[in-house]
Amino acid sequence: MPIVQTRPPPALLTTPPPPSRPFPPRDACVQEINERDAWELKPGGKYFFTRNMSAVCAFAVGGSYVPGSGFVVVGAHTDSPCPKLKPNTKATSERFLQVRTQNYGGGLWYTWFDRDLGVAGRVVVKRAGVDKARHALVKIDRPVMRIPSLAIHLNREMNNGFAVNFQQHMAPIIANAAEAALGSGSVPPEPKRAKADGSDENKNAEKNAARHHPALLELIAEAAGCDPADVADFDLQLCDVQPSTIGGAKNEYIFSGRLDNLASCYASLAALINATGDSSGGDSPGSLANETGVRMLVHYDHEEVGSDSAQGAGSSMTEDAMRRVCRALCFGEDVEGVAERSRRKSFIVSADMAHAVHPNYGDKHEPGHRPRFGDGVVIKHNANQRYATDAVTAWLFRELGERAGVPVQEFVVRSDLGCGSTIGPILSTRTGIRTVDVGAPQLSMHSVREMCGCDDVKHSVAHFTAVYEGFTKLDETLMVDGAVGNLCRPCD
Repeated sequence: MPIVQTRPPPALLTTPPPPSRPFPPRDACVQEINERDAWELKPGGKYFFTRNMSAVCAFAVGGSYVPGSGFVVVGAHTDSPCPKLKPNTKATSERFLQVRTQNYGGGLWYTWFDRDLGVAGRVVVKRAGVDKARHALVKIDRPVMRIPSLAIHLNREMNNGFAVNFQQHMAPIIANAAEAALGSGSVPPEPKRAKADGSDENKNAEKNAARHHPALLELIAEAAGCDPADVADFDLQLCDVQPSTIGGAKNEYIFSGRLDNLASCYASLAALINATGDSSGGDSPGSLANETGVRMLVHYDHEEVGSDSAQGAGSSMTEDAMRRVCRALCFGEDVEGVAERSRRKSFIVSADMAHAVHPNYGDKHEPGHRPRFGDGVVIKHNANQRYATDAVTAWLFRELGERAGVPVQEFVVRSDLGCGSTIGPILSTRTGIRTVDVGAPQLSMHSVREMCGCDDVKHSVAHFTAVYEGFTKLDETLMVDGAVGNLCRPCD
């Protein structure tokens, strides 16, 4: 994986590169486990599981694991603001077929106008006469929808401010009604009628036809590899089909959708691979073989809407995983407080993109805290705990970066502006684990098309790798809790 390059090639942002060597032996591969099954884990093992196919947890057990040792976790989120399809999508206006959508998260909705839009998400497939339903992830990666702007001639005030009414303005066009009715030019056959006992396979098709345009169902079915009548339900969203690319006069920028927060997902995964692969060297101090704890990443869903879901950061996912790992690695022994002691020795890096200072809106930033492209990962601070960072966690993260030769920046919002939040305070509250909030700087956050620096992806990977490989040893030198007696003056 070309993670050491200063500026990764465009292919890194679109499709994974083909393997340059044969697959590693099975023992070296990451093993998929299931939360529904009993876990059998071992020191040196590498594992992952998914929850709802929208959140993932991956971890590697140190080769020198000791029960009660800590977890080093980098957490990020998989979701981004977007228009999501409503349960009943069918809409028609002025001879256009349209699709009803609802807003997910706080997007810059005006940026979705006049874009080439596809559809992506999950589909539940239930074939007639088959007992089991199938779950499919789909992506229609060609422009099948568009939300057109109103011409300036019909609203001369448009450039003075455009207030998007999501209900009224955000229904994309999918087809011309007449063309959709004619299809390829032939009159479609009359649909079969359902039998009285309801067993006819067209019963589901007739239900779907009342809720969705056949043109949409055909696209979804083709992507899911089934017939339109087999589409039982779906959870789909609009997406910009323009590929990510490297840009700028010197190829110094990344232009892409969903950098918030897939850039952090990529960086944390690349760092975990670095910190658990054979390339780290079995004899090096930071190698997995010498690790006494567990190196983990968790990518959550639903951060953009508050993290309150079964697969969000507010769920039991992190605690469940840590508790089960601790128990599985005790090998049947009853070790007192093993999970609780482990959490007190742990560290979470909440990785979510940060606001770079904008050249045209520099007054929106606090004068002493102006994150810039190329100057490293940003540590986020907020006195009201909108971020989980404190002096201890900031020092730990900063020190590990400095030891690795990686630059770091600081951010605090202007005192007269509000501040967003992240998964950091949620995770630290639920788990009691020390947490720092960080992120690579970017511009155009929550736009359909965002922008960050190539160098900051490199810095993120290097910094997160340093956290995985160096935290356990650094934490042994830090004295906070349990040292009150050393601070007292001698008794008279």
